[in-house]
Amino acid sequence: MTKVDVGGVVAAPRRRRRRVPAALAWVAVTPFVVWAVARLAGLDRWPVIVELMTGTPYVAAASLGAVLIAVASRNRAAIAVAAVTSVLMACVVLPRALGSTPTPTGPTLKILTSNLLFGSGDAQTVVDLVRRLGPDVLTTQELTPAEVEDLKAAGLGTLLPYEHLEAGEGPSGSGIFSRYPLTELPDFAPSGGHNMPSARLTLPTGRVVEIVDVHTLAPLGPDVATWQADLKSLPSPATGVIRILAGDFNASLDHSALREVLARGYVDAADATGTGLNTTWPANRRLPPLITIDHVLYDQRASALNTSVHAVPRTDHRALFAELRLP
Repeated sequence: MTKVDVGGVVAAPRRRRRRVPAALAWVAVTPFVVWAVARLAGLDRWPVIVELMTGTPYVAAASLGAVLIAVASRNRAAIAVAAVTSVLMACVVLPRALGSTPTPTGPTLKILTSNLLFGSGDAQTVVDLVRRLGPDVLTTQELTPAEVEDLKAAGLGTLLPYEHLEAGEGPSGSGIFSRYPLTELPDFAPSGGHNMPSARLTLPTGRVVEIVDVHTLAPLGPDVATWQADLKSLPSPATGVIRILAGDFNASLDHSALREVLARGYVDAADATGTGLNTTWPANRRLPPLITIDHVLYDQRASALNTSVHAVPRTDHRALFAELRLP
């Protein structure tokens, strides 16, 4: 039998890449566009939207997935919209992880703030933090009379002997403890909310500082309006004094109501030091804290040197420490 060479090359058929339908790409991209618009335009004025807005850092990360889906669709419009949205979200979130260079050269002031969850936070841990970190001022929220006694029994009075307390049952109480003598200032908080004491102190250098112990209502359901009123009531920076707001704002940097406070002339210490993505609530759960609602805001004439968060047993907030440099 004769073998016949017919010539030619046998080629495998080209496999076509599967393309994501354009409609599916738009379904993936659109929610991120809506979120970005709401965040940038400050549309978080109503219940549910306010609570959801704290998830912006996670949404920013997830927006990269929408970019990949758009690329897989090969739809140029979807790709462009997804890419622009993701870049805008990154511009909102990433600066919190980038610190700025301190410029003032004056004295330092160390602040520690801790929400004690109905007075159940571990007093010994708080006092140990004061002893280790050496804050000049401790602001506390949800401070009960019993918790005051526990803190003093643990030795707080020897470390921070001066105080301006408005302790109360449940979540209403707050209190300021200081290394230096305090002068109580008039209340400014709207009625119906938590106590937010404020006080003035003078450092050994002669620099006058005002401390506001912040604890707004949580923006849940009908309390959103009161939460907004609480934030609006916070005093603005003033000439002749350096004002610091420290505590549980129940607000993240993605809330327009808090950004309005910052716009008056304040800076967020964690944001300024590149630790703005360190989360503070809810602590001591099976999952780590998810959002950042505890803050130290300072007059923009000052600067922040460093911040850190610290676990306190039996409370749902991490304590926040900030070291500031005053002008």
